[in-house]
Amino acid sequence: MAECAAEGELPQRRLVFKEQQNGEKLSVDERKQRDVDERENLVLWKKPLLTLYYFTLELLITLKEWIWRLWHQRQTVFGLLILLILLSIAYCIDGTHQKYVRYMEKKTLWCAYWVGLGILSSVGLGTGLHTFLLYLGPHIASVTLAAYECGSVDFPEPPYPDQIVCPQQELVGSAAIHGSISLWTIISKVRLEACMWGAGTAIGELPPYFMARAARLSGADPDDEDYQRFEEILDQTQSAQDFATRAKVAVQKLIQRVGFFGILACASIPNPLFDLAGITCGHFLVPFWTFFGATLIGKAVIKMHIQKLFVIVTFSRHIVEQMVSLIGAVPLLGAALQKPFREYLEAQKAKLHHHTGEGIPTEESWLSWLFEKVVVIMVCFFVCSIVNSMAQSYAKRKQHEKYSEGKME
Repeated sequence: MAECAAEGELPQRRLVFKEQQNGEKLSVDERKQRDVDERENLVLWKKPLLTLYYFTLELLITLKEWIWRLWHQRQTVFGLLILLILLSIAYCIDGTHQKYVRYMEKKTLWCAYWVGLGILSSVGLGTGLHTFLLYLGPHIASVTLAAYECGSVDFPEPPYPDQIVCPQQELVGSAAIHGSISLWTIISKVRLEACMWGAGTAIGELPPYFMARAARLSGADPDDEDYQRFEEILDQTQSAQDFATRAKVAVQKLIQRVGFFGILACASIPNPLFDLAGITCGHFLVPFWTFFGATLIGKAVIKMHIQKLFVIVTFSRHIVEQMVSLIGAVPLLGAALQKPFREYLEAQKAKLHHHTGEGIPTEESWLSWLFEKVVVIMVCFFVCSIVNSMAQSYAKRKQHEKYSEGKME
């Protein structure tokens, strides 16, 4: 009964608030829309100097807030500093422990790299840098192609993972190569980086959860358009909506009613409807470990194995050969399109058989050149979006300060 009362309390409060301000509703909506329009125009390609200026101020404010938080947690920070000093001493002192230190260093940096890419993929409620398509997917595809070509996944380290080279004891004969590698072998080879990337995407869902949870507990309207859009969806659950909104409402109801297994089901399937899951769980006060545990298992274990399996099957030897053959079957342009793809595959296979000291071919395919440029463009766009977002946050801060001063007067 208490939970039902809590769930109905916020909509009633919003309804009363709307009724009390019925006479001013139009002007308030107009002001909000005007503020939103002003912030949306604050981008690098429209107002570069002002955007950079606001970005710098917001960055300084954010750094100040983080320093203040660290100061309040100075005992924890001091303990971490002592631990870091001890680890640094162990890292610098020579001894038999160095091989274990180097191993842990390598694994830690490798895991941190993929966790960071996973977080980047989740920030902005799905509008962030889609690092699976840019980094993890190509990495799994490269390992798959190399595994079938080499007949093994025991790539020499180094240069793996920076560069994939076939082991010295290569199997001879296509029959031996085809029979020596299995799907599970490739899955096991890329399991660590895939799971770390999935864990990063789960961590990226936490900020919306904490924001919505704090807003629900405090009873205040948060300064976030995504949460406001979520509340509008809740207010319109009975009215006619488009398909995307109805789907999000269905996901919200599933999470609210089923709990852990509902979150697990939504997180385990690659879909864009999980964007508001953090806000949904925070709004309905779902316990942290229920939300994060289900999200972590779904994204880092179940979903990642589905995505890995899809990429590995897609880039298996016979599938790739069939795709290249199908490209050649395209009328008129087939032969012209097929040639660069076939040359690229042959060049990649040749690189796999060049060992240290033998010299690696430096010819670059236009496909790899194009992919590198696409990655650079997407990364630059992501950086620009961060600058724009922080500048708009500072503009929003100024707008609220202005209206707060107006109310005080």
